[in-house]
Amino acid sequence: MIGLNRLYDTKFFTNENEYDMVCAAMVSEFFSGTIFVYGGINMKFLYLSEPDMIKAGVKDMAHCVDVMEDMLLTLNRGDYVMGGMNHNSHGTQLMFPDHPKFQGMPENADDRRFMAMPAYLGGNYQMAGMKWYGSNVENKKKGLPRSILMMMLNDKDTGAPLALMSANLVSAYRTGAVPGVGAKYLARKNAKTAAVIGPGIMGRTSLHAVLCSCPGIDTVKVKGRGQKSLEDFKEYIRKECPQVKDIQVCDTIEDAVRDSDVIIMTTTAGTKESEYPYINGDWVKKGALICMPSAGRFDEKFLTEQCKLVVDNYKLYEAWAEEFPYPSYELVGIIGSKFTDLLHEGKIKQEDIVDIADVISGKKPGRESEDDIIIFSVGGMPVEDIAWGETVYKNALKKGIGQELPLWDVPDMA
Repeated sequence: MIGLNRLYDTKFFTNENEYDMVCAAMVSEFFSGTIFVYGGINMKFLYLSEPDMIKAGVKDMAHCVDVMEDMLLTLNRGDYVMGGMNHNSHGTQLMFPDHPKFQGMPENADDRRFMAMPAYLGGNYQMAGMKWYGSNVENKKKGLPRSILMMMLNDKDTGAPLALMSANLVSAYRTGAVPGVGAKYLARKNAKTAAVIGPGIMGRTSLHAVLCSCPGIDTVKVKGRGQKSLEDFKEYIRKECPQVKDIQVCDTIEDAVRDSDVIIMTTTAGTKESEYPYINGDWVKKGALICMPSAGRFDEKFLTEQCKLVVDNYKLYEAWAEEFPYPSYELVGIIGSKFTDLLHEGKIKQEDIVDIADVISGKKPGRESEDDIIIFSVGGMPVEDIAWGETVYKNALKKGIGQELPLWDVPDMA
């Protein structure tokens, strides 16, 4: 506290209480990973590579499910801010033109974009930050993930950087964990069989989370297109989910859906609703939960008359409906936007769309009978990245994981 003592001697602080408050704040900032010395600021932040993130627990799915549940309740209280004037925007996308006029400018292609996803999350987190990524399906031909993600965590008051971290696993696990929260509150308690349609990364992590919430599931049915993704899926389940005794590869979506208690849709959808993977309501077992972090196609009567419709955060879908005016579903590609399209058409009422946090908190009923068929929409939000990224970051601090990098000793222009 040498710098602070010097400033107190020169009457920088008006009284001893103010001095004590700043000392306490300085200690807090030191232990959060940012060091402030008044009269000369020495600022550092923590860099966490993907191996560092793994060591710090980013793949602890059971813990991630608990964190996502707490995060959803924090949203329900309103203690958060996302982008846009509505404070609920998923993020800002940079998309390229179909026919660029300038040499070197990328051409629009399937899932080719850059995206910034800023947010602040209060509650147990008290953190601001942003996930930033570029996405291109062609990356797979180069042996790269489709999306390459990084995340910055910032002090909520000063804006100072606290951590820069690899975020592919943050994103994969937080997205998968939300269906796990849904399964905890919406799946039948005696669920035995789960189906995964689309056995990619989201299919793996979503199933993993559902299994954390439904320990009785011991049979998994999977429908995929590529042999490699199927083999990677089976290897992941054998390694991470030992409760699964039987993995069945299905030839059709119908085969996967029939007799399944929990159905997980994680396919890459086309650009038109007519191209989305189709599920006939007659295939769906009474009492099934359909978790959807992606798009799918259903008969309208099935959605409006035979299902309970649940979303991860209703305000997110309101924001999408503002940003992508009706019809929104083909532009967003998340089933909750189909719900808001149906609402726009007057085919359902707003109270027909239930927020999962209202179920968790007991404000609204979730499953009301063993025969209820429930569709749970998972949109993905930057507050999820903040919640899980902050949790892993704090664990890294405790364990001394990561590399501390200097920003400056003294800011050149302060």
